[in-house]
Amino acid sequence: MSLTTAEAIVERLKKAVESTRTKAVVGSFGAFAGVFALDEQRLLVASTDGVGSKLVLARRAGTLRWAGADLAAHCINDVLTTGAEPLFLLDYVAAARIDPEQVAELVEGAAEVCRDAGCALIGGETAELPGIYRNEELDFAGTCVGLVDRRELIDGSRVEPGDLVLGFPSAGVHCNGFSLVRRVLEGEDYTGDDLLAPTRLYLDEVRKLRERTDVRALAHVTGGGILGNLSRVLPPGLHAEIDWDAWERPAVFEWLARHVGEEELRRVFNLGIGYCAVVPAGTGGLAVGRIV
Repeated sequence: MSLTTAEAIVERLKKAVESTRTKAVVGSFGAFAGVFALDEQRLLVASTDGVGSKLVLARRAGTLRWAGADLAAHCINDVLTTGAEPLFLLDYVAAARIDPEQVAELVEGAAEVCRDAGCALIGGETAELPGIYRNEELDFAGTCVGLVDRRELIDGSRVEPGDLVLGFPSAGVHCNGFSLVRRVLEGEDYTGDDLLAPTRLYLDEVRKLRERTDVRALAHVTGGGILGNLSRVLPPGLHAEIDWDAWERPAVFEWLARHVGEEELRRVFNLGIGYCAVVPAGTGGLAVGRIV
């Protein structure tokens, strides 16, 4: 699905979602994770996502365990954008015919990340759906739920002009943009590990950053690139100016650049920055931009 098509669908879905809104819902539609008030102090945070078409390449390359890690890290990173601590993860595996070994690889990869994050993998669902999925292909999705004190919520509302955008390096492509990657692979092969390396978990980096400065917004760089995802957490009227030369891109993006224009690269991929934090000017770290 193209980003343009996805945006049109999201706009339609927004009406249905907003029609269910209750007084316990916190924040607006379109954030990285949904926030729901348990009481006046505690907020539940939840996010659902999948590995996507990266699974096609991961299965062929024998890296399904990495893809399992992708799922857990991706969902936890989304919940983390609110400042929440992850509580638990649920997963869903579907295929035309279930291969127990493949399912085990996926779930074990997710469990490894969950252990690192202190997040319980409490269950899930496995579905065999012949006629819906093609033979030998499979899907892997999950939901992470976290908890944050209302006073500790990070929602971007305190971002000001002049704030810095700090970037945290990615391990490579992570798990967005693989429909485009697969088309490029039809013309030129690529064997570097940074193509299929699992999504990095940013929990420790964010915790350490919050200990030393005021973190005003957090963005997980997924489909839509750096600017597209930062725009989701900034107040109206503010935007980020990125210094695209502030970091060195992983080799996989140099390979993609031989086949994809710079504008599309920036719109689809993380280009080596997998997570962003908006902080006051003067904060140390890899500064990749500024809020204006």
